[in-house]
Amino acid sequence: MYIFVQVYMISRLNSSIMATWVIDAAHSEIQFKVKHLMISTVTGSFGSFSGSAITNSDEDFTDAQISFTAVTASINTGQADRDNHLRSADFFDAEKYPEVTFTSSSMKKAQGNHYELVGTLTMHGVSQEVKLDAEFLGINKDPWGNIKAAFELNGKINRKDFGLTWNAALETGGVLVGEEVKIIANVQLTRQ
Repeated sequence: MYIFVQVYMISRLNSSIMATWVIDAAHSEIQFKVKHLMISTVTGSFGSFSGSAITNSDEDFTDAQISFTAVTASINTGQADRDNHLRSADFFDAEKYPEVTFTSSSMKKAQGNHYELVGTLTMHGVSQEVKLDAEFLGINKDPWGNIKAAFELNGKINRKDFGLTWNAALETGGVLVGEEVKIIANVQLTRQ
């Protein structure tokens, strides 16, 4: 009986310090940047996404368990023809692969308010480990009493690693679309 009570109390204690946070999509944005014609940059975003973080305490995100999903059909670069091409089988193949997902394996403090976030990114049916810099921007309470936390995430991937290999050669040398993709996310989380 004593062991059962002790285990129950430890379990209650551990559960009381855990915190669950969900992305506030209205105050968050998920963007990417890629070179076009090797001289300029095109910026795009996903309009439909969701995610959560489970932390060991209310304010410490070390070893947070993070999951994220973006709807590929919601891609938006501000140009309809380009967006339709990105949704096609040449790129994301949104009909066959409707989501991009990320699941963290670790989140460690790097320096100051920066964390190294490592996890598995799955896109176009391919899963690869990626590393992101996650800058913790702080915690605050909104006028309605909701506790909010914010991060800015930055990283780079090679789109060819995920099977997004379409391109067109330029007469002057080089290619139409760059292989390196920069990921920039400004995320506001709401504590549940």
